[in-house]
Amino acid sequence: MSAQGPTVPPVLLPEILEFSPQLLLDDIINFANEAITNAVDGLEEFLFRWATHREQRVQEDWDSTQEVEQGLVAFQTLLEYHTDIAFDFFETWSLRNIFAIPANLPIVVPHQEGLDLDTTVELETDLMAEIQELRKKIDAQRRLKRVLTRSARLSAAKARRREKTLADLSFLQNPQLRQLGQVADQFEAMFATITTLPSLTPETTAALTQFPIADPGKRPWETSKAGYFDWATKQLLARVKQHSSDMGDSAVGSLAQLTSAVGRAQDLKCIADASSVGLLRGPRQDHSPPDEEMSS
Repeated sequence: MSAQGPTVPPVLLPEILEFSPQLLLDDIINFANEAITNAVDGLEEFLFRWATHREQRVQEDWDSTQEVEQGLVAFQTLLEYHTDIAFDFFETWSLRNIFAIPANLPIVVPHQEGLDLDTTVELETDLMAEIQELRKKIDAQRRLKRVLTRSARLSAAKARRREKTLADLSFLQNPQLRQLGQVADQFEAMFATITTLPSLTPETTAALTQFPIADPGKRPWETSKAGYFDWATKQLLARVKQHSSDMGDSAVGSLAQLTSAVGRAQDLKCIADASSVGLLRGPRQDHSPPDEEMSS
C-alpha cells in the first residue's frame, strides 16, 4: 500500500511529529545488527566447544579453529546481507506509508496553535521591521549595560581612593585648627577696632610722657622694689651656678638643678621680708650691694 497524492515535505515531519523518523529507523536497524552480532558471538562459542569435543572423540588431524572461523565469517556475512536488504525495504516502505502525511490533511502543530497564518505580506514586513528595531534596541541596552558596569567599577575605585585621601586629611578636623582658622577674623576685628580709636592729642602725649623714667645713674637695686627683686634673683642664680660643681653639660639638667637649688622658699621669704622692712624704714643710705642678706 502506497500513499497517493502529494505529501508533506520530509523537512516538516520532525516539527510535526516532534522527532525525526529517519533517526527512529536508524535505531531499529542498529538494534537488528546488534542482535545479529550477539547471535554470531554465541554461535562462535558453541562451535568452538563442539569442535574441541569432536577432536578429542575422533582423534583426527583436523584444524578446527580455521574452519570454524571461516564458517562464522560466511554465516555473519550472509545474515548481514539479508538483513540489509530487508531493512532497506522496511525503511523505504515506512517513509512512504507510515511517515507520509497527505498535504491536504488539516494538521496544526501544537506550537503554532492559535496563530494567524492569513497575515498579509505588508503586515509581515512591518512586523519584521519592528522585530529588527527591537533587536537593535536590545543590543544598545546591552552595550549601555556594559558601559555602566565599567563606569561603576571605575567610580568605586575612585571612591576608595577619595576615602583614603579623606582619612589621611582627617587631622584637619581638629578643634584647635578650627580655632586657629578664627585668628584671621580676630585680627581683622582688632585692626578695625584700632582704626576706630581717636588720634593722640597733645594733652594725651604730655600725660604719657610724665611717667617716671628710671634714672640711668642708679644701680638696679636702687630703682624700685621690683628692680631689687630682679637683682637679688640674678645674684642667687649666679652664686648657685658658681658653687655647684656636679652640674651636667645638658641644658635641661642644668635648668632642673638650678631650679631645685633656687627654689628654697625660706631664702626667698627672708629676702621678701627684708625688702619690705627696708622699704618701710626709708631709702637705703649705703649704696653698696646687700651682701649680708645674700649670704643669709
